Amino acid sequence: MENISVKEQTPLLEMRDIEKSFPGVRALDRVTLVVKSHTVHALMGENGAGKSTLMKCLFGMYQRDAGKIFLEGEEVFFRSPREALEKGVAMVHQELNQALARNVMDNIWLGRYPTRFGITSEREMERKTREIFAELGLVIDPRRKMSQLSVAQRQMVEIAKAVSYHAKVIVLDEPTSSLADEEVAHLFRIVNTLRERGCGIIYISHKMEEILKICDEITVMRDGKNVETAPAAQMSLERIISLMVGRELGDRYPPKNTKIGDTVLEIRDISSRYSHLSAASLSLREGEIVGLAGLAGAGRSELLENLFGLAARSGGKLYLHGKEIRNHSPQNAIKNGFALLTEERRATGIFGILDITDNTTVSSLSNYRSGGFFLSERKRRRATDDMIGKLSVKTASRRTQIRTLSGGNQQKVILGRWLLTGPEILLLDEPTRGIDVGAKYEIYQLMQKLAESGKAILMVSSELPELLGVCHRIYVMSGGEITGEVDPATTTQEEIMHLATKNV
Repeated sequence: MENISVKEQTPLLEMRDIEKSFPGVRALDRVTLVVKSHTVHALMGENGAGKSTLMKCLFGMYQRDAGKIFLEGEEVFFRSPREALEKGVAMVHQELNQALARNVMDNIWLGRYPTRFGITSEREMERKTREIFAELGLVIDPRRKMSQLSVAQRQMVEIAKAVSYHAKVIVLDEPTSSLADEEVAHLFRIVNTLRERGCGIIYISHKMEEILKICDEITVMRDGKNVETAPAAQMSLERIISLMVGRELGDRYPPKNTKIGDTVLEIRDISSRYSHLSAASLSLREGEIVGLAGLAGAGRSELLENLFGLAARSGGKLYLHGKEIRNHSPQNAIKNGFALLTEERRATGIFGILDITDNTTVSSLSNYRSGGFFLSERKRRRATDDMIGKLSVKTASRRTQIRTLSGGNQQKVILGRWLLTGPEILLLDEPTRGIDVGAKYEIYQLMQKLAESGKAILMVSSELPELLGVCHRIYVMSGGEITGEVDPATTTQEEIMHLATKNV
């Protein structure tokens, strides 16, 4: 130990007794977090536990009410994300906010372009970008438009941007929520590279198996407070769950609905005009939850969007109760009893600046008319309060802006919105993405209750254990085609992965 310098002994980052309150809510209550160099430190807790608020205080997005932050032993106070970045603290958000119309290197160097003789040098910008990509093992064209990249590639670009700032502390917020297994493995290689360089990685995820695999230490939060910090090697899955929810959690999946009825929806040879979706066929029965498995880019989301009228079909037919229907548009699909919960809730799900009442009732406004064209605020409030109660949404009031809620509570509000339309068929794209284990169980229970009431559910998930635990049947997609159908009771993850890579 004699050879270790004082600077190396000093924690890389120390957040001490941090407090933060919002109207009606104490979000952080004397929270302390210590992150060492050369480590990956998991930050865990249920939605609403205070994880995101703590990180926003670190990153200068929120100003803390009390407490101190030390970076390499020096007290810091960031008034903005820019100040945090300049000091070597970077954050890769779960919901990416990028300039999709610009190319990759523009997104990395935006606001600080390399120059030669006072003029922006694209050659130097490309050279620096390729240098960082080589270091991280990324094979991405710096001149390619961001809109042409997959979500996984866009996330890797954001990590490369953090590296370009020579960041000492990097926050990864749900980094694998939309990644397939091979992309997760690549991300872990990058994380290991950053750890070896001496970075401190704060890793936020609800996927506990990967937390135990990649992290060195774990801090668990509950209700805005520290619960425990311990080496990952000393933590078990059961222990983490117990600390997060404050109680022992039994089975991770509720019993499946057993009341399966007749076929309600048939999809025959559906192909898409603007994607590689090709001749997809499947069926759904009343009371059934059917899963769609596959790697990123397999065509799962494209199939749901096609069924909901968001994408133009080039062939195939839909049959609802044996009668052909044509969902030419989302409005048409809603009239036919369809509802779609999208994967990217911030981009295509919520109306961030509107309150919970507006977000909950926006798709069923015709139900709240009073006296012709006027809306009954009393009816809307009653419907919203009822849905908040049924779905256990954590909020100060129905008037709270939805963007201030945790990711899991935003997802509950969107699901409540669709339930108010009285759908017969629910299309759920990654319904528990970024949601903690306790909230996941509540969503699973709700799905089974909806199935018991006769609803048919088609869900996409990148988590194979989730599909096996929740679904009655699973279709597997690869390269825009359905490559097989499996029974969760008898199949294995290996069999599903074999089918998922059939056309790769």
